[in-house]
Formats: sequence, structure tokens, C-alpha cells
Amino acid sequence: MAGDAAGSSIHNTVSSSFIFTNYPLIVAVVAFVIAQSSKLFIYWYKERRWDFKELVGSGGMPSSHSATVTALAMAIGFQEGFGGSLFATALVVACIVMYDATGVRLHAGRQAEVLNQILYGLPAEHPLAESRPLRELLGHTPPQVIAGGVLGIVTAIVGHLIKMSTSRS
Repeated sequence: MAGDAAGSSIHNTVSSSFIFTNYPLIVAVVAFVIAQSSKLFIYWYKERRWDFKELVGSGGMPSSHSATVTALAMAIGFQEGFGGSLFATALVVACIVMYDATGVRLHAGRQAEVLNQILYGLPAEHPLAESRPLRELLGHTPPQVIAGGVLGIVTAIVGHLIKMSTSRS
């Protein structure tokens, strides 16, 4: 029993160190960070002021959700093969996430805009007049999703090229 526990502990330590060499995971995280960071700079370019909430907010250009799932799917394709079931699963999940971003989440944000306008129009004595406004920027327009997808693909390709060049050394 004690040997099994020690072996399990060693296995867990070794397995956890592989997370730092997990190419699909690294590429997905890098794509997410690039997408979220670019929102900060795009906001600065448009507004000429910094808003660090852009680093953690949803919505906007480019879609970090799309960049993340696209990079993940492409990296899995490069690593495991594009004909395998793992790539098919990642691709289907990516499509669902991107469809949801332009469908359900985009329309929920638009509904929040309308509800906020109703709230703003309520008389001060109304019980809901002091309600906190709903978040309006939830989803993405199709160009934002496409930009995120392209960013994810490019990130996965660059990551693959880096991985190939370091494995030859």
C-alpha cells in the first residue's frame, strides 16, 4: 500500500509537470491572452484612454472564446491528426462556442440593452429604479468571431512551427 501511494505521488508530480509542455493547452492559453490583450489596445486606440477591464471582459474585438477554441482544435489536429476523433470533438466544440457567441450571447446582450433602457426610464419611486444595470456586452458580431478564429488558427500554426523547430534541435 505504501509503495502504491509513493508511486502514485511520483506519477502525479511527473504528470503535472507535463502540463507545461502540453502544446494544445499552451497554444489555447496564448491565443486567449493575445485576444484579451488586443482588446485593451483596441479600446485605447478608439477611446484614447486605458480601461483595464477590457482584459477580463467578454465581448468585443476579437472574440477570445473563438481564438481559444480554434487554437485548441488546430493544435489537436496538428498533434493528433486531423482525421481523428479527438480533432473532430474539438472542432465540434469550437463550432458550438462560436455559434453561441454570435447567437445566444449576442442576443442576450441586445436584450440587456433594451431592459436597461426600460430601467432608466422608470420613475425614481419605482422599486426597480435603483437596480444595477445588466451587462450588455456579452456576445460577438460575426466579424469579431471570425477575427478570433483567424487569431486562433495563426497562433496554432506559429506554435506548431516553434514546436517543430525545437524538436529538431
